[in-house]
Amino acid sequence: MKKALVCGAGGFIGYHLVKRYKEEGYWVRGVDIKKPLFGPTHADEFFVADLRMQENVEKAVSLPFDEVCQLAANMGGIGFIATNHDAEIMHDSAKINLHMTEACRKAGVGKLLYTSSACVYPKDKQMTPLAKCPEDSAYPADPDTDYGWEKLFSERLYASYARDYGMDIRIVRLHNIFGPQGTWRGGREKAPAALCRKIAEAANGGTIEIWGNGQQTRSFLYVDECIEGMRRILAAEKGLPILNLGSKEQISINDLVELIAQVANKKIFIHNIDGPEGVKGRNSDNTLIQSTLGWAPQQPLLHGLQKLYSWIEEQVKESSL
Repeated sequence: MKKALVCGAGGFIGYHLVKRYKEEGYWVRGVDIKKPLFGPTHADEFFVADLRMQENVEKAVSLPFDEVCQLAANMGGIGFIATNHDAEIMHDSAKINLHMTEACRKAGVGKLLYTSSACVYPKDKQMTPLAKCPEDSAYPADPDTDYGWEKLFSERLYASYARDYGMDIRIVRLHNIFGPQGTWRGGREKAPAALCRKIAEAANGGTIEIWGNGQQTRSFLYVDECIEGMRRILAAEKGLPILNLGSKEQISINDLVELIAQVANKKIFIHNIDGPEGVKGRNSDNTLIQSTLGWAPQQPLLHGLQKLYSWIEEQVKESSL
């Protein structure tokens, strides 16, 4: 039986990745500073451990794993990464990745996947709502947040281990992954979850607040297609380039509110206020992943939003009891 290690298995994407591994017949160890918040883990074994500590990383990687997926990071939505958490983010995530690369090298793991972020792309290339992000546009580097800088540093760290030690390492830049089982309140939630919560809590005909003018655009990828993409990247031959993993369906935040309101069957008004809004536009360019894997995400945004809204609406109802 093949063995997989998922670091960050208590988080949203990690939870779904563990489930997918089990469906494929793997024996899975999950590790995170916390267990999943919204349901029991599917992992065969789960370590609650702080991966900023070297000894915990070494313990996590103590078996002969065929695949290791490193998703663990200190992160959140724009409301978290853009509001005085820079040192915390850079310190914590860099320590995790420094320990992880070395532990995996010593353990001789088969394949190692590192999840980077679309936040690595330079802010001056994302100044218009229609901005696309092909992989080679990450340099000259100038991300708009230190979260992006840390991700860029870690990409280079993993790439150097692949180059110097011959390790089989794959790097993927995730673009705004969303879906059920993720954080939906508390300050670290991403835009789709935050907007679903606000609309679920609002009365029909009510008003919700949106940071900025709402014209900033993003593409959002439903978690099932994210997991499918990660599994395809791990199944591919060694030597893959860094790849975007995201939807090419671009939408403004104001239009995203309208779409979620349609799902909720509500009339919702928008009050745009000052607040962190990030770059003007960011969209996944899927040219390279299509040519490399013969596959790219295709699922419509609406399909995923229907599933997410239904789940968050139920969370809101349960929390009010």
